Amino acid sequence: MAYRPLQGVRVLDLTNVLAGPFACHQLAHLGAEVIKVEARGTGDLARQLGADPELNRRGMGASFLAQNAGKRSITIDLKHPQGKAVFRRLVQGAQVVVENFRPGVMQRLGLGFDALLADNPGLIYCAISGFGQDGPLRDLPAYDQIVQGMSGAMSITGSAESAPLRVGYPVADTIGGMTAAYAIAAALADRGRTRGCMIDISMLESILATMGWAVSNYLVAGRQAQPMGNENMTASPSGTFQTGDGLLNIAANRQSQFEALCRVVGRPDLVEDPRFAEREARLRHRFELKAEIERALQAKSAEQWWPLLTAASVPAGPVYTVPQALQHPQIAGRGMVATFKDAPGVDRDISVLRTGIKLDGEPPAVDAPPPVLGQHTEAILAEIGFTAQEIQTLKAEQAV
Repeated sequence: MAYRPLQGVRVLDLTNVLAGPFACHQLAHLGAEVIKVEARGTGDLARQLGADPELNRRGMGASFLAQNAGKRSITIDLKHPQGKAVFRRLVQGAQVVVENFRPGVMQRLGLGFDALLADNPGLIYCAISGFGQDGPLRDLPAYDQIVQGMSGAMSITGSAESAPLRVGYPVADTIGGMTAAYAIAAALADRGRTRGCMIDISMLESILATMGWAVSNYLVAGRQAQPMGNENMTASPSGTFQTGDGLLNIAANRQSQFEALCRVVGRPDLVEDPRFAEREARLRHRFELKAEIERALQAKSAEQWWPLLTAASVPAGPVYTVPQALQHPQIAGRGMVATFKDAPGVDRDISVLRTGIKLDGEPPAVDAPPPVLGQHTEAILAEIGFTAQEIQTLKAEQAV
């Protein structure tokens, strides 16, 4: 049986689209019971997003499916007095609340951290936003591309000719969600905690925290990072190289690796060339060295060169598309992808990613596919003590 370290923890997931749902996706796979609290009628906006228009129409968009497996869905109108009362009763039995509204929204609803402590004095409350709960930008909406641009990440992505470029997936949203997940896990692990905990996650700060080398070179050495395309700023030859067929990543960062690379590609003379003999010289002449190596690499394809270089202890690997990466035995054989049969609302099998974690050799997994909007409303209300008549009244009043 898979190890589930967060078993027994109830998380109320009020989040939408990506950063928050991704955070709660991690917690669900680690064993937490995640109840997704969604707006009546519409639910998470991600239900309408993705590459399959029919699934978007059904409210089961691929973007929603990607990070909501294993959660249960309840619909509540948090503006309705009775809806607020339902939510506050849910809070009494929860350990964690996660939301990614703009700062101040939950307070205006009367459901902010301080208000909810009256219902649950030990509550862990995590608020995810673009820029944090204070500061001059606190009220701005959290859009991944905006955050990428303001963090400096775009300024160093791409080449001198193409930068600034956004990273090819919503990296700020995803890193913000991951940061929230480990902050929540840390709070849960604090056995000495005797009061509630307010976690303030800024997507801007989260992505900056991952830019350590680029930021530290500026803070410590006064050197501003520059866009270098697929080149490695710290070493040469290290980057992406054109072969006779396909691109190949090579990371010959050490002297021994550089010398082995030269031998394998049939250019041992490069080791003695004064332009390339030493590390700093290679950095100054990186593009001349790249041209020499690429000429030698024309003799074979990337798929042929890769094992030859690896066998010689030169770090190398092909440049894959997403389908190629998913089909590789390294991914296919380690349980990274979960498949749910005949998923409700989708009416066919769906496959989604797990977390990338292994615990005791097993990938954490959830038992259920992503939920249809409001699928578990009545069951959850019954669990927290509402009678069948009370549930029908709440529904009639459109509180749930």
